[in-house]
Amino acid sequence: MPQQPTAQVTAAEISRIAGVTRATVSNWRRRHDDFPDPSGGTESSPLYDLEAVRAWLAERGHASAASPAEELRTMLRLHGRTGSGAAGDSAELLLLVLAAARRSPAELAATAGLSDADLASEAERDRTAVPEAVPGTGDGAVRFTAKDAPVLRALYACVRESGGQATLGVLAEWELEDSAASGAYRTPEPLTDLLAELVPGTPVRVLDPACGSGSLLAAAARRGTAELYGQELLPVQARRSAVSLALAAPATEVTIRSADSLRADAFPDLLADAVLCNPPYGIRDWGHDELAYDPRWAYGVPARAESELAWVQHALAHLTPGGYAVMLLPPATAGRASGRRVRAELVRSGALRAVVALPVGASMPLHVGLQVWVLQRPEPGGAERKSVLFVDAAETSEGGGRSAAGAHGRARSGTRSTALDWAGIHSRVMGAWRAFAENPDAFEDEPGLARAVGVVDLLDDVVDLTPTRLVRASRAETDPAELSAEVDTTRAALVRAAKSLARTAGYEGWGTAAAATRQWRTATASDLARGGALTLLRTVPEAARGRGGSEGPDGPGGPGGGLLERPVLTGSDIASGSGPTGDAVKLGRGDSTPVISAGDVLVRGVAGGSGPMVRVAGEEEAGSLLGTQVHLFRPDPARLDPWFLAGFLGADDNIASASTGSTALNVSPGRLRVPLLPLEEQRRYGEAFRRVHELRQEAERATRLAEETARLLAGGLTGGQLLPSGSTT
Repeated sequence: MPQQPTAQVTAAEISRIAGVTRATVSNWRRRHDDFPDPSGGTESSPLYDLEAVRAWLAERGHASAASPAEELRTMLRLHGRTGSGAAGDSAELLLLVLAAARRSPAELAATAGLSDADLASEAERDRTAVPEAVPGTGDGAVRFTAKDAPVLRALYACVRESGGQATLGVLAEWELEDSAASGAYRTPEPLTDLLAELVPGTPVRVLDPACGSGSLLAAAARRGTAELYGQELLPVQARRSAVSLALAAPATEVTIRSADSLRADAFPDLLADAVLCNPPYGIRDWGHDELAYDPRWAYGVPARAESELAWVQHALAHLTPGGYAVMLLPPATAGRASGRRVRAELVRSGALRAVVALPVGASMPLHVGLQVWVLQRPEPGGAERKSVLFVDAAETSEGGGRSAAGAHGRARSGTRSTALDWAGIHSRVMGAWRAFAENPDAFEDEPGLARAVGVVDLLDDVVDLTPTRLVRASRAETDPAELSAEVDTTRAALVRAAKSLARTAGYEGWGTAAAATRQWRTATASDLARGGALTLLRTVPEAARGRGGSEGPDGPGGPGGGLLERPVLTGSDIASGSGPTGDAVKLGRGDSTPVISAGDVLVRGVAGGSGPMVRVAGEEEAGSLLGTQVHLFRPDPARLDPWFLAGFLGADDNIASASTGSTALNVSPGRLRVPLLPLEEQRRYGEAFRRVHELRQEAERATRLAEETARLLAGGLTGGQLLPSGSTT
């Protein structure tokens, strides 16, 4: 009888399993004679027997370092595609994630002790409990078997430890790796919330005809929408969207279909109250020839190069009269010559209500400053719309200043995400939009930020709807005396900040190490938590609430009262250095959400971009709620100094070795490592890290004020409000 082949892993997978770098694995291979020999592969890319590697790691205390998500990734690669059961079908696994997320942590933990056959039977019962939730499943064609047990065991553990959404992300990433799909990126949550809020009121029905992973529909659900409809070309994204929305909004009616929305509309008779959409950009093969006489083109047949204007008209065709569409579009849509006729008709008919320019880095592609178009389907006999609102939020910097150069620099410095002042962007955009929507005729322009332009003025030879060009014309209206006073105030603040920065930079509380770099023993955060030195908290996934799954001080016996009135600290807040800006109602926080205390150490859950990864909570953060994608470390003050802990948790090498993922780098908190030092020495390090934090804060404050002062001076000189010394009017 032939021997069953054993699972094999690469050196990269060993590093993730052990929670170390690739260089460490290479050192193990060279320095330890008992390290397992390669069992396959090539000389340059060897493969190792998984069980032999695990046994070797267990002898050295590394066996538990892999995060549940990494364990699931490994099991999917080793067993998913080759298994004869349902574990090779991601759609069936997605159904299982949805069912598992509805079970209590105790029930999920119990699956670890089941035999392979019993585990497969348990998974099959769970899978069949939600047969209609995911497009393309529920036909009963495949069944879980004992051969699927490694994947099933890892999936249940990942749901229990990391939540349904994180598990869902691993499965979607796995399926996308084997597809020809590209450009499958999530729209950042602060942006989805902004787009959803641009729709007045609370729409009952919301459609996203290019829903991707469902992030825009999830934002609508957070605002109370009862019915969500989505269509997506990629089946893997459609399935991911269906499960993600079922996890995030279990009380909402969700309908997701997989097909090409322009060529094969899955909802031809649907009239929604609102459409939210981030469509694909620059697609030439979108059906121009075959759809030339389509009734959706009420504003003109889009040119072959104008797929975005086809999506705009598709959205308008699905609205009830008076309904709103909010679209995220590339800047070329506003000025490209081939789209002039359609743009002119959108303006002339009153369908286009507002165009908002966003900063570079607001969403993929990070090097492009995208735009938001707000449209409204005209109502028969409705009031004439005489103007369009243009908002230029493209120059909004992290600290609330308005520097285009600064925004470009930050976007290019981070390869995966950019830390923007989303609170400031949201405030400026929504303030201008609400004032305009309430009374367009009475709207007062805000120089440099927002301007209402008459329809007649827009209908020229080019119909260029670029906000920056149109808003800039309003800057000449600024009162010279007001601008001069603003310059004086900002310059005085800059001088004070520069003096404070000089004092902070003068601290010399550190010296040079001896001849060799200092070495120390370290422990993972998981080990420290097991030993009681710290507590690791996270926000319980939505689907797990109310079933004994609380993991914070506001579970049984916690403060509890008035949680929805408290602000939420988000990962963007940590990166930008702002106070808590999240809204508990919009973000769906509840009684199971941890409440932050002074001295807690907060770590962003997604690595990349600019700004710090770690913050020590002070009085400003105390009492606020823990947001999603933020890990909370609560040290025992008798054993761990919080500033010492924060300094080492946030080290670049530490974050890099504990991060996994492709489109986003997710930090596994339990894999972060901390040196084992006496408390008194920790405090000395902690004081040094606190000084470093103050230096960074003072430098950022001075930089923001310098940029703002320079912007005001340059704008005043070019706008005619300020004159050089000795000049005469």
